[in-house]
Amino acid sequence: MAGRKGNEFQDMLPMMADKLGGDGLIKELCKGFSLLMDRDKGVITFESLKKNSAIIGLPDLKDDELRSMVKEGDLDGDGALDQMEFCVLMFRLSPQLMQESEAWLQTALC
Repeated sequence: MAGRKGNEFQDMLPMMADKLGGDGLIKELCKGFSLLMDRDKGVITFESLKKNSAIIGLPDLKDDELRSMVKEGDLDGDGALDQMEFCVLMFRLSPQLMQESEAWLQTALC
């Protein structure tokens, strides 16, 4: 996903998209979702994100950062991220990829 040092953010999604193609990128995002989700609820919650963020190389995120991530992606207001909300959030956090791939994202997720 993304590398992080302090407040520095390295957007890895465009490189992944080039390497994996559209379908491969979606599969990787789905794997990421599975790593972060609450197994009982089937969604990413603040608690599951806090518990599992170290798995994806982000062990030092503060609670307010984690809550902000969930809030940013929570399109339906239920306080959690379903798989679609997670994928949309990942694309929104990658402006370059968002600009380049808006059309194929819609067809890949349908």
